[in-house]
Amino acid sequence: MPEYTANAVQTVTAGNNVLFTETAVPCNRGYVIHREGAGVITLRGIVNNCCSQFARYKVCFGANIAIAEGGTVEPISLALAIDGEPIPTSSSIVTPAAVGDFWNVYDGIFVTVPRGCCYTIAVENNSEQPIDVQNANIIIERVA
Repeated sequence: MPEYTANAVQTVTAGNNVLFTETAVPCNRGYVIHREGAGVITLRGIVNNCCSQFARYKVCFGANIAIAEGGTVEPISLALAIDGEPIPTSSSIVTPAAVGDFWNVYDGIFVTVPRGCCYTIAVENNSEQPIDVQNANIIIERVA
């Protein structure tokens, strides 16, 4: 299954998505769709037999994050979002000691897509200020 990355530092404003600029490993089966440079990834509910009612994916995300220049020292976080809604249990929260002080975050969730449907996933800055994101990496694995 696919892996999308973004190694360069990007400043992500509050409420917006991390952009993935490179396709390290493409999805050649059409289950996962992504346009390089976009922050939204589409998971398709394609099933291979008549008995399955859903497709299940494991989505794992990791990156280094810091408070952007001009920001305030306070907790910052990223969360995986499904169809634009951040999933609270996937929030990765850190409190850097200073602006520009990078910390590593990692999280994962299972996403169940009904047969014939599509869900979008993204990694959203759910902090109240802009943050810098570097070495972003998302891996999507079809598990059922």
